[in-house]
Amino acid sequence: MAVAMAHHQSLSLSHLMSPLIPTLFTRRKLITSYQNSPSISTSMTFTFVLVIFLTLPFLTLTATQASLCRTSCGNIPINYPFGIDDGCGSPYYKNLLVCSSLSKLELRTPSGRYPVKSISYSDPHILVTDPFMWNCQDGDDFRATRPFSLDTSTHLSLSSQNDYLFFNCSEQNVIIEPKPVFCERFPERCDSSCDSSSYLCRHLPECALALRTSSCCSYYPKATESLRLMLKYCASYTSVYWRNTGENQPDDQVPEYGIRVDFDIPVTTRCLQCQDTSKGGGMCGFDTSTQNFLCLCDRGNVTTYCKDHSISQHRRNSVIAGTVTGVSVVGAFGVGAGIWYLKKVKAKAPVTCGVQSNENRLF
Repeated sequence: MAVAMAHHQSLSLSHLMSPLIPTLFTRRKLITSYQNSPSISTSMTFTFVLVIFLTLPFLTLTATQASLCRTSCGNIPINYPFGIDDGCGSPYYKNLLVCSSLSKLELRTPSGRYPVKSISYSDPHILVTDPFMWNCQDGDDFRATRPFSLDTSTHLSLSSQNDYLFFNCSEQNVIIEPKPVFCERFPERCDSSCDSSSYLCRHLPECALALRTSSCCSYYPKATESLRLMLKYCASYTSVYWRNTGENQPDDQVPEYGIRVDFDIPVTTRCLQCQDTSKGGGMCGFDTSTQNFLCLCDRGNVTTYCKDHSISQHRRNSVIAGTVTGVSVVGAFGVGAGIWYLKKVKAKAPVTCGVQSNENRLF
């Protein structure tokens, strides 16, 4: 279809330009009336062609935005508030998820891009993995790592269900103590200690005996800077989250490697109306230029819901967010420029009784 459309546009443009080429580039002297002066005719032609060239690329973007919003990346569903295409989902999560050419979903953060294992919308969270973190295969060999961080301006947050294990930390710079005993002795410094008696250190998930000569302690950094300091004095670290095994028993959890990132689902009346199947079952999105809410429907984008009959007459002309504005602005610019140029040529062109000469030739 795209090839056919491009071919049609090419034929249409050739059809429009063919009768104009002799007018624009001829070097013969044309003796006509003053009303058909070559400078006036050529100027009007120039204006018309300018408008065509400026608006034609924008007019090709006539597909509805709803059809451009992908609903999955690989086997991971992409639902509101997320979107992997611009204008889809909530603007609060714009450009946070990236779907690679291999259909691999990644989370973009200030510290890098991380593979996404899964997304839960009933218990809103994302599970990501960090290839630089320690894993069972590493054993006592520690690779260079980097601290994981999130953009604090987003609606993402590190879950309290994460536990962080640090390996081979310097005892001169890190307080490594059994936490129950240390907290009893120094309650005001309880949160600053790295717990050497951690259950996870004694029972590493999937590989309890992976560490033979290395030390391990558990610490929950409250800020990215705390994590950076810990990694300055520790060989490596890893993250373990507690996964719920059943809805009926929320306390029944098992530890797994990965990072749980919680997110909020911004719910608005307009989004609920848009998603309502009785009102058309649209997709919640936003205008890419203004960030304002849009309901993305099969036949176009509206500001209410798909079956809103009060605006149905405009729905057929709805296009990708920002396209109509782009066409209007560019078209107005083209027309304005043409009219300005026409007035300029008409004011300065010498009266030659319709004879084109070197003084009034446009090209």
